[in-house]
Amino acid sequence: MKAQFEKEQSESGEFQRQEDAFRDWISSDGSTGYPAVAERYHLYVSLACPWASRTLIARKLLGLEQIIGLTVVDPVRDDRGWAFRSPNSGSNGGASAHEPFASTDPISGFHFLAEAYELTDPKFDGRVTVPVLWDKQRRRIVNNCENDICRMFNDAFRALAQNKEIDLFPRDIAAEQETLSDFIYDTINNGVYKAGFTTRQHVYERACHQLFDALDQLEERLAGSRYLFGTRIVETDWRLFCTLIRFDVVYYIHFKCSLRRILDYQNLQGYLIDLYQHDGIAETVDFDHIKRHYYMTHEKINPSRIVPIGPILDLAREHGRARLGAG
Repeated sequence: MKAQFEKEQSESGEFQRQEDAFRDWISSDGSTGYPAVAERYHLYVSLACPWASRTLIARKLLGLEQIIGLTVVDPVRDDRGWAFRSPNSGSNGGASAHEPFASTDPISGFHFLAEAYELTDPKFDGRVTVPVLWDKQRRRIVNNCENDICRMFNDAFRALAQNKEIDLFPRDIAAEQETLSDFIYDTINNGVYKAGFTTRQHVYERACHQLFDALDQLEERLAGSRYLFGTRIVETDWRLFCTLIRFDVVYYIHFKCSLRRILDYQNLQGYLIDLYQHDGIAETVDFDHIKRHYYMTHEKINPSRIVPIGPILDLAREHGRARLGAG
């Protein structure tokens, strides 16, 4: 199997994530050429990917399930990229892991998500990533940036959303939210990857220290605040959640982010459980899918492809965060 992130390694051994290739915009008034209408767009995600999971959560919370379709790719990615496989095609790593092959993409009959990229830009030669927001009418990718997709779901599709009272980007905290989101992305969301995909010891140690310094800061912030911005939950909370929920089962072990577990943080662990128990969120989290992707895909890190059976997580227990205010 070819290394998945070879093009994103610097000469000094640092992981440098590629830029998102498609950044067109859906507008509520149709001024961009992509109007916000029901059943025109389709979201492709992996339940393993924290970036994609954030768009899945936004779609769920805003009540856009009947407006925007959804397809989940197979968790095991090889040198051909994200694939659409029959649930019975053996993606759990058995002898028939990739054969017989059966497409389960209901929109375009794709076998691989790369086909959507090729249709949109025949010259594209980067790494195929999720999420992807697909335009069924024009048969092209509108956008593959999770930040943009969450913003469009929140703003452009608001008139079509069932839960119009939900606002993931409140205007009154816009500047502070953007600053904190950027900090969380650089040091935590992408920070675990900078530690996990490096090829140099000193780069790994620097990335890990930056990661845990950031976690320590947020642990202190959450000591007196139920969520990152008081008692309301915004998009920044969900971007942090998507890394925290994967931390102990993947990043602590697989990416060697092993100074502490989230379980070792009183406030971060309670905060994680609080968000996990929020209406509809648990059904967006599939630990089997998550673990099979990471441990079976990154053979350079885990050549045996053995998937750990643990850890046991009690996410149904009392979190104790309600004392800090209603959510």
